[in-house]
Amino acid sequence: MKTMSAKPTDLKERWYVIDAKDQVLGRLAAQAAHLLRGKHLANFTPHANMQTHVVIINAGEIKLTGNKWRDKVYYHHTGWPGGIKAATAGEIQEKKPGEIVRIAVKGMLPKNRLGDATLTRLRVYAGPEHRHKAQNPEPYALRNRYAQEAQ
Repeated sequence: MKTMSAKPTDLKERWYVIDAKDQVLGRLAAQAAHLLRGKHLANFTPHANMQTHVVIINAGEIKLTGNKWRDKVYYHHTGWPGGIKAATAGEIQEKKPGEIVRIAVKGMLPKNRLGDATLTRLRVYAGPEHRHKAQNPEPYALRNRYAQEAQ
């Protein structure tokens, strides 16, 4: 028996929409990265672009546990000497809602050309509306652990 490898002609594009309202950032990002890579498919091939797209809506209403809104710091460097910049999760969320979701998903993808190409298939929207209705995205339900505990 031979190992099957997915060919680009065998793959069809799949679109998923995830509602991030009241979801914890890390759990949301892990599921989104899992879908983007195509690991949920039976013919997953590690080196191939599996043609899955993920649309995340309500990214402005995600949750962070503990005091991470003020304690979690994101750094980036401008490229100039002394150009290190820092911002807390709360500051980034105020300035660009949903950006921390994109950063979290990017951190869970491979650090190579395939990871860069995979990240282009992620769309993050701060509100409930998105521009991809024509692609008929399937809703993907995430299990919300914290909502179940409150009941």
